[in-house]
Order: sequence, then structure tokens, then C-alpha cells
Amino acid sequence: MERIDTRSKTTRKAVLLALALAAVAIFFHASPGRPTAQASLPPTTEAAKAIPEDKGLWLTVPKMARVEDLPVVTGPANDEAALAQSALHVAGTGLPWQEEANVYIAGHRIGFEGEASHLVFYDLDALENGDEVILTDANGTRYTYTVFRSFVVGPSDTHVMGPVAGKKNVVSLQTCTPIPTFKERLVVQAELTEVAPA
Repeated sequence: MERIDTRSKTTRKAVLLALALAAVAIFFHASPGRPTAQASLPPTTEAAKAIPEDKGLWLTVPKMARVEDLPVVTGPANDEAALAQSALHVAGTGLPWQEEANVYIAGHRIGFEGEASHLVFYDLDALENGDEVILTDANGTRYTYTVFRSFVVGPSDTHVMGPVAGKKNVVSLQTCTPIPTFKERLVVQAELTEVAPA
């Protein structure tokens, strides 16, 4: 009889401990004044639930004449063949559905006549703070970014491809500058402001 009482007490203690832990978890998860888990998630998290198997991207910049549903090819930064096809998403940089990402895309300012990328980023310097940059993934999810800065760097300044301090998710668009020397790189950065699932 004593053995049954011991098992019964042990079982009751385990059940009470589990209930207490569950109550604590619920209290901290749903405390007033604390954002709910859904509200505290960055805008990319909902889209991340449906990460596309095909990592293809399409770029639209309403203020740029040649950039509407432009296919973005992924490859190494020095892949001239990929850059000749279109805009180039630099392999190893972020993707729109990732947190703390810098989606780094380069395009020809002039390029070569007859190539798909000819003049694709010719008017990148026309972008101003507040302008929109839109990426669409293979699932049809649209990621809308708002331009917050532009700057010029040297051709070997690769630090600009990393995450941007104080920003969760950005897209960086790069082209050669100034015309006609192209000795430097113009970079325009925009921060993710909206995610619209397909």
C-alpha cells in the first residue's frame, strides 16, 4: 500500500510541476503590454513560412525606365556572363525572406549593346529617399522596400554587401559610376517596408 501512495505522490508532483510550468509559459507569452509573438515578428517571417524552392527573383523599380519584372540572376560578384544576362544577385548575400539580410544586386550602367543587361541600371542615380524597390520571389510574394540612402564606394569595398547596422532587411542596388570612367560604384539601399504574399 505504501508503494502505491509513493507512486501516486510522484505522479501528482509531476503533473503539478508540468501545470505550473505551462502556467508560467502562458503568463509570459500573453502578458498585457508585451507584444504577441505574431506582432513582434519582422515582416519577413510570414513570408519565410513559404520559402520558395526556386530562389529566382524579379526586380521592379517604378522610377527606373528599364527595370520592370527584370529577372535577377544569382552568381558570384565577378560572373560577367551572368551580369550580361540581367541584374545579378551576388551569391552569398541575403534573400528577401531572411532576417538581417542585405539582398545585394548589381547591374550594368551601360554594358554592351545587344545584351539583355544593356543600360539596365543606367538611371540608378535618379533614385531618391522614399522611392520604391520591389522584389518578387518565385511564389509570387512581393517585398516592397523604401530607399533610405545612396553613396559611392570603391570597386574593392565589399563590406557594403554585408548586413546593414540598425536595419532588419535591405536591398542594395549597385552600378558603376561616374560616366564615362566607371571607376567607382554607386550603391542605393532600401529597407523592407511591406511583404505581400501571392
